[in-house]
Order: sequence, then structure tokens, then C-alpha cells
Amino acid sequence: MGIYKYLREEWKKPDEELKGLMKERLQQWSKEPSILRIDRPDRLDRARALGYKAKKGVVVVRCRIKRGGKTRPLFKGGRKSKNRRRSLVKGKNYRWMAEERVQRKFPNLNVLNSYWVAKDKSHYYYNVIMVDPEANEIKNDKALKWITKNKHKGRVFRGKTTAGRKSRGLLNKGKGAEKVRPSKRGNLRRRK
Repeated sequence: MGIYKYLREEWKKPDEELKGLMKERLQQWSKEPSILRIDRPDRLDRARALGYKAKKGVVVVRCRIKRGGKTRPLFKGGRKSKNRRRSLVKGKNYRWMAEERVQRKFPNLNVLNSYWVAKDKSHYYYNVIMVDPEANEIKNDKALKWITKNKHKGRVFRGKTTAGRKSRGLLNKGKGAEKVRPSKRGNLRRRK
């Protein structure tokens, strides 16, 4: 077995030593800014599986997202036809929201992918892998040069990353997924 397989197994079933280490890290992370560029990934096995390379032009950013339900404000007066529903059903998952926030913080970079790192009682923590499309090291890399094309700029806001495609239901294929392409709204318009 390679080192990444051992790392993956350790993250799946952490021992007491790793749990204590993560508890200390979460206390430190909660005092840091919500979006922070870090030197190296927190989960190397997951980052390498999603396309991370330790080279110039590849950046890892840790993002903290508030957990919990999204509640609308309560309307005190006026006509109450449809505004009595307090809980807002978000159309996005937390990972996609983390990618969007990081993209707004670093507009000159493109989001490659992201992964879950940890959670505590009030926050989720994600690592977002970002790529500089202007870097020569990225342009000469066969595996990463596709993201340097201009059409991939702002791909996270159009739901083109893995988290966005999962939230849009586009990771399903075949039987049972006939109504998700090109989009749910597009399919509904076509059938009207």
C-alpha cells in the first residue's frame, strides 16, 4: 500500500491521537480568518486525488462556513400568503458556498476542486484548491492546462465544479436521471 492509502484510512477511522490533534487545530482555526490561504493541504491524500500539485500556480485556501438552518425573518404585518415558511431550503450545498466565497476573495484564480476537512459545533471547514491560469507552470502542465482557457473563468458561479454539479443533480446518469439535463428548469420548459 502507498502512503496515500494509509492517510485515507487514518482519516476514515481516526485514533485518539489524531482526534486530540484535530481538537487543537479546530480551536486554532476558529480564531483565524474565515478564508485563509495555507501553505500545504490539510488532507494530502484527498488533495492529490482532486488534482493538487506542489508547484507554482497551485494555491490551497481553507474556508470556514457557518453551520445550521437558514431561517427567514418573521413578517409581523401584511398579507401572509406564502411568507409563513420560515426555513429557507437552500439550493446549494455548503461546499459549493465555500468555493464561491473563496472565488470572490481571489478573483484572479480559478477553482479546481474542494474537499471537506473538519467540523465543530458551529462551523464546517473546507479546503479549496485554486489554480493561477496565468502561471507558466500551469500552462505547461498537461493535466492542468485545460483550466487556463478563458471559458473556465468563473466556473464556480455557473455550477461547473464537482460540488456545483452534485448540487444540481448532474452526477446522476441513466435511469432515474432523465429530467436533470440540461437543467431542471430547462427540462420543465421543454415539456410545457
